Amino acid sequence: MKKLALIVLLFSGVYLTAQGHSAKHNGMKDLNPEQIAKLQTKKMTLALDLNQNQQTEIEALLLSNATYRKNKMEEHKAKKEEGNRPSKEERFAMQNERLDRMIAQKVEMKKILTLEQFEKWEKIQHSGKNRKKGQRHRKSKR
Repeated sequence: MKKLALIVLLFSGVYLTAQGHSAKHNGMKDLNPEQIAKLQTKKMTLALDLNQNQQTEIEALLLSNATYRKNKMEEHKAKKEEGNRPSKEERFAMQNERLDRMIAQKVEMKKILTLEQFEKWEKIQHSGKNRKKGQRHRKSKR
């Protein structure tokens, strides 16, 4: 179940994850998808200097992602309360779906952002993932 939660959190808020914040630590778990998308868009605007057109397109993309994540988390919460653990095949399917959505998001971001903005966005993505890996590694040594 921890892996499932991690998958959901990693996909959620690509930008927030890149900054090393989880939705729980930002108090985002209590926000609706529209609020989450708006906050993420503003953070990306500050980091990438987005124009108004880009902000609108990215907010729509992030709203779609936030709505999807919220629905998935509710599904997982309901299954967890029932005591159902995903099978090996279900875990594979979930991870495969998550990666497909990440690829699709990357393609969309490439369409919306300029080359310089996209490169900066990718650097932010990778730095956040490396930071998260380091945090998990340190926790496992305790």
